[in-house]
Amino acid sequence: MSHVFHRNARAVPPTAARGDGVYIVDTAGKRYLDACGGAAVSCLGHSHPKVVEAIRDQLDRLAWTHSSFFTSEAAERLADMLIADAPGELDKVYFVTGGSEAIEAGIKLARQYYVEIGQPQRRHVIARRQSYHGNTLGALAVGGNAMRRQLFQPILIDATHIAPCYEYRDRRPDESAEAYGRRVADELEAAILKIGADTVALFIAEPVVGATLGAAPAVPGYLKRIREICDKYGVLLMFDEIMCGMGRTGTLHACEQDGTAPDLMTIAKGLGAGYQPLAALLASKSVFQAIADGSGAFMHGHTYMAHPVACAAGIAVQTAIKEEGLLDRVRVMGAKLRQRLESRFGNHHHVGDIRGRGLFLALELVRDRASKEPFDPARKIHAAVKREGLARGLMCYPMPGTIDGVRGDHVVLAPPFIIDDGHVDEIVDKLGQAVDAAVAGA
Repeated sequence: MSHVFHRNARAVPPTAARGDGVYIVDTAGKRYLDACGGAAVSCLGHSHPKVVEAIRDQLDRLAWTHSSFFTSEAAERLADMLIADAPGELDKVYFVTGGSEAIEAGIKLARQYYVEIGQPQRRHVIARRQSYHGNTLGALAVGGNAMRRQLFQPILIDATHIAPCYEYRDRRPDESAEAYGRRVADELEAAILKIGADTVALFIAEPVVGATLGAAPAVPGYLKRIREICDKYGVLLMFDEIMCGMGRTGTLHACEQDGTAPDLMTIAKGLGAGYQPLAALLASKSVFQAIADGSGAFMHGHTYMAHPVACAAGIAVQTAIKEEGLLDRVRVMGAKLRQRLESRFGNHHHVGDIRGRGLFLALELVRDRASKEPFDPARKIHAAVKREGLARGLMCYPMPGTIDGVRGDHVVLAPPFIIDDGHVDEIVDKLGQAVDAAVAGA
C-alpha cells in the first residue's frame, strides 16, 4: 500500500522509472510519449545532459542558502538572462518555486505598490472567467476556474471576473475578430467603473489561456486594448505566462505576438523545464522603484526562493533553448503538428475547434460539430481520452468544464520542443485512436 497522498485517492498511478528524451518509461518498461509536457512543463524532454550536468555542478559548489542572508551567482545570472529578453520595462526578477507562488507574489506586490505610492484604497483584483492562476487560496480566488473554486468559495477573497477571450464560442457571426476582441476587452473598463476606478489595483490574464480553456489565444488587438484601459485608469496589468510562456507559443513570451507588455509577469513551467521547481515574478522598473524608495522591502518571502540549484537548472534550460535554436523549432514543429491535427480532426464529427499557437495546441471536443453542442458532462469524455491515451502510450492533457466550469471538454497538447516528424505522427495517430475510442465507449 502506498503512503503517498496521490491526486486520486482511489488509485496509485504507474511508477515512472526514467526519462528518455520525449518519452517517460515506467517500471514495467512501458514507454509514454509525453505529448503534454506533463503540464506544459518538459520543454526539453526528460534527459537533457547539459541541464543534468549544471545541476550536479551547482550541488558541488552550493546546494542552498537563505535569500535573507545571501544571493547566489546562479540567481544573479539567471535574472540577467531573463531581463535581457523581457518585454517592455520589466526589470527585476523575484524567484519562487512554482506558478501559484508567483501569482501570490504578484497580487501582494501590486497591493504594496499602491500603498507605497499613497493610494491604499486600491485593493480590488479583476481577472477573467475560465482562467486559471494557481491553487493557493489567493491564486484560486483571482482565477476563474469555476470547477476548482467551488469547494473553497466560502474562504476565497473577493475578485471580479469578466468574460474570457473565447472566440470559438463567443464571437458573433456578424463580428470581425478585432470587433469581438474590442467588445470583450471593454468589459474591463465597465468593471473598473462599476467597482470604482480609484480602487482597482490589478488586472490579470493569460495571453493564451491554458488548461481551463484549452490553449485559447487572444484575438488581434485584444491585449492592446486591455493595456490601454489599464493605463487609462492607473491599474497594473499582470500577464500570467506560467503555461504559455518561455517559448511554448513560438516566441519566448506569448505577449510578444500581441505587441504589448505588462507591468508584472509570472513565468514557470518552461523556465526550469521540470528539472527543478522554479518560477518567477517579473516586475517593472517603476513598481520595483516604488518599493525601493518607500519601505525598502517587499513584505513577502519563501524559504526556498531563489534556490541556487533551481536557478542553475534554469540557466541551463534557457541556454539550451537559445543555443539549439528551439524557438524556431517550436514554430516549425508547431506548424507541422497543427497541420497533422487539421488533417486528422478537421472534419471530425466530435472535434469543434483546433486552436493554439506554436507547440501549445488544443482540440475542443463536442457532441455535434455543426451545433457546437458539448457532450453531457456525466459522460466524462475528457477522462476517457486520458485513459485511452495512456493505454496506447500517449500522455495528453484533457480537461472538463471548458465552457463554464461544468460543460465542455478539451485536450491540450504541449510536447517538448525537441519533437521530430516521427513524434508528430505518433502523437496524432495515438490521439486519434484515443478520441475515437473515448467517444465510442463513453
